[in-house]
Amino acid sequence: QVPLLESGGGLVQAGGSLTLSCAASRNIFSIISMEWYRQAPGKQREMVASLPGDGRKIYADSVKGRFTISADVAKRTVTLQMNMLKPEDTSVYFCSVRNGLNRYWGQGTQVTVSS
Repeated sequence: QVPLLESGGGLVQAGGSLTLSCAASRNIFSIISMEWYRQAPGKQREMVASLPGDGRKIYADSVKGRFTISADVAKRTVTLQMNMLKPEDTSVYFCSVRNGLNRYWGQGTQVTVSS
């Protein structure tokens, strides 16, 4: 139905953990890369983690050592495990995947980290 379906957002205290998941529709074939972005009010959209398709995992400096991106190819899902969360991680998080023709976006899920 929808190209990408995100889940797992919510409210967590600083220092806590949260896991975001994203399921890709089978209408999206031959996926090359998978990414997680976030956008907070008044800020530009930022890539926080990426699986570019060559075996690498790429992270924004602000989340290195705290976030982990992973994918389950059989289930066509990508997951973002977020640990040691900080208030500055508060944002709307978006899942995105790319194939040879298009880039697809999820609708976003809110993550709020309280002090």
